[in-house]
Amino acid sequence: MASGENMRVFVTGGTGFIGSAVVRGLLAAGHEVRTLVRPGSDTRQLDGLPVERVPGDLHTDSALARGLAGCEWVFHVAALYSYSPHRWDDFYQTNVEGTRRVLEAARRAQVTRVVYTSSVATLGCHRDHTPATEETPATLEERIGPYQRSKFLAEEVARDYARQGLPVVIVNPSAPVGVGDHKPTPTGQIIVDFLNGRMFGYVDTGLNVVDVEEVARGHLLAAERGRVGERYILGGENLTLKQLLDLLAEISGRPRVRLHIPHAVAQAWSYLDVSLARLNPRHIPAATPEKVRLSRRYEFFDPGKAIRELGLSPAPAREALSKAVAWYRAHGYAP
Repeated sequence: MASGENMRVFVTGGTGFIGSAVVRGLLAAGHEVRTLVRPGSDTRQLDGLPVERVPGDLHTDSALARGLAGCEWVFHVAALYSYSPHRWDDFYQTNVEGTRRVLEAARRAQVTRVVYTSSVATLGCHRDHTPATEETPATLEERIGPYQRSKFLAEEVARDYARQGLPVVIVNPSAPVGVGDHKPTPTGQIIVDFLNGRMFGYVDTGLNVVDVEEVARGHLLAAERGRVGERYILGGENLTLKQLLDLLAEISGRPRVRLHIPHAVAQAWSYLDVSLARLNPRHIPAATPEKVRLSRRYEFFDPGKAIRELGLSPAPAREALSKAVAWYRAHGYAP
């Protein structure tokens, strides 16, 4: 697909962290952007941007048809991403059936490219902590929690549509950080907690950190250069949690976190913390049992395929984290 050609583009999830970065990237590249906006959603990420807003959600076929009318590209970024209590049906209807509806509407609209935003949560991990690739085996049974299971099933829907002839390319972002993380994401919450002196210790775990703006760029590259039916890890640098916290200390000037917490202690505390949250709605648990179970895995990934085939060029984690720290401080999340 030729780059440099201006397209009319439909984006779902454009009010979210990754989705809004994709919208900004598309506009910067000269594309005409239309985005689906749920009634009552926080739209501050779109304020001031020349974006056409289509009211509706993933379950409104008429809104999807209006959004897709005349569009050449679709970026399906929207998802229910949470490790807080939600019913399985909420995850299934949004992440699995919502994806099916978007792809079916895209098929009817005869678009030339669909980029589906999956997650590294659908991929396998190596027990020896070596970085996993798109080909590392993974099963539904190994997924932890409803978010991971629903994204695994949604990716199977996307691959099925690709086999049927829809030009779908799948991208799997790792742990993005940076500009616009209003909620914040689980990774962003680690940064905010550290900056506010609420990170008292660390467990043995690892994650792959990438600048959200490079993730957005990876989406555009996937539309231009990605192979139909293939998936691409949009990742950056692999860090243990201790390495991440040490980098944050150097960037921010705050003290290092030195207390190592065994997983068994963290697991026991997580149950207590969740119980406290039930008693006090204002209390936000530092870690849920599900998050602690996830932390037993080192989520190290190799973005080599996206670098080779798409031209992804992730910056070092220090640079991505520096941008995140500056953004959180500028927006009042931390002193």
